[in-house]
Amino acid sequence: MTCELMERSRPGIINPIFTCQPAGAQFVSIGIKECIGIVHGGQGCVMFVRLLFSQHFKESFELASSSVHEDGAVFGACGRVEQAVDVLLMRYPHVKVVPIISTCSTEVIGDDIDGVVTKLNEGLLKDKYPDREVHLIPIHTPSFVGSMVTGYDVAMRDIVSYFARRTQPSGKLNVFTGWVNPGDVTAIKHLLQAMDIDATVLFEIETFDSPIMPEGNHVSHGETTIADLRGTGDALGTIALNRYEGGKAAQYLEKEFDIPTVIGPTPIGIRNTDTFLANLKKLTGKPIPESLVRERGIAIDALTDLTHMFFADKRVGIFGNPDMVIGLAEFCIDLEMQPKILLLGDDNPNYVKDPRVKALQENVDWDMEIVTNADFWELENRIKNGGLELDLLLGHSKGRFLSLDHNIPMFRVGFPTYDRAGMHRHPIVGYAGAIWLAEQMANVLFTDMEYKRVREWSLMMW
Repeated sequence: MTCELMERSRPGIINPIFTCQPAGAQFVSIGIKECIGIVHGGQGCVMFVRLLFSQHFKESFELASSSVHEDGAVFGACGRVEQAVDVLLMRYPHVKVVPIISTCSTEVIGDDIDGVVTKLNEGLLKDKYPDREVHLIPIHTPSFVGSMVTGYDVAMRDIVSYFARRTQPSGKLNVFTGWVNPGDVTAIKHLLQAMDIDATVLFEIETFDSPIMPEGNHVSHGETTIADLRGTGDALGTIALNRYEGGKAAQYLEKEFDIPTVIGPTPIGIRNTDTFLANLKKLTGKPIPESLVRERGIAIDALTDLTHMFFADKRVGIFGNPDMVIGLAEFCIDLEMQPKILLLGDDNPNYVKDPRVKALQENVDWDMEIVTNADFWELENRIKNGGLELDLLLGHSKGRFLSLDHNIPMFRVGFPTYDRAGMHRHPIVGYAGAIWLAEQMANVLFTDMEYKRVREWSLMMW
């Protein structure tokens, strides 16, 4: 029995799992207060990403485009950035942070967004907006390398490195959430509060779950402030929940300001949440309170109700963002399930060195594949032609057609999830997330048992 790590060998992508780097940078930008990112490229580079955000969160978000057309692609489009910045600042007087996010087309033609930022700082901002605080931050996210995951990681590093300052110790902890949902941020803040830890949570996206107020609809944006970003350099420590979504920013702070840093593991499931709390205790010296011990016990009890009777030996396929996929695989193993295939949608060379991947390779005692640079064809081909049999799929909504075509029940988790209601409100991290994940996975399996009339009688007897 082997756990094999391999890369998709054939050229071309058929039904990608991820979208491109600029999407990750845009997700970072909407997590910052008084910030609107300008995507330097065609309008579609914003339009389709905004659509994904709106589908997933069922909210509206503000993003801008330099709207490059054919003439810009031929003769250069730096002038479009200058126009875009001017128009944006005129139209939105509250905006202070403007990331300039490159795309494949503008990177290919060689547009110098760093030079444009220098020109604007020395010209437009001094001449037209002399009394206004504006931060223009170039972020290089060419779409022909990496993915939305690496785009998030790069953008977070660039923004944190732009703002972070060392003044005086704040006694606060940096917590970098990665690409999560509002429900996850609520769950993480609950754990921090229970341990009486003062922390800066980046990015603060609880407000993505926006209200409809008497005065009208609310445009969603994050609540991470410029002061929060500057204060990252004064922190007593940094915890990045995800290795590939915030790891670069955490490593920058460690190198630049000698801030103690812990990267991962993603606190999905009991053992990873235990590790997260142990890391909090190590960095801050704060004890783990009895209330969280009780929460842990409730979670273990909930999982025990389901594990042996319904989860044992169930074969699972998992796809999505790498930290989430690996965390879900570890959680499934703890539930006595068998992850058979993990699909990671980009070609990050660090997967080979990831200690979690190495642990899976050393400890799994059934046949399992971890496919990097994967697409949905890799999964479908194995199901149709490779004899892969699965009892459950875990992943985002773009895998729904595989579930329908091959009659495999699927629990929606990750980004984007748009064909089920309210998923972004529920956490998958922490003890509460472990309960919710396990119970929802079980309910999906229960529905499938009833639909296929396979052991449905057991639901009356447990």
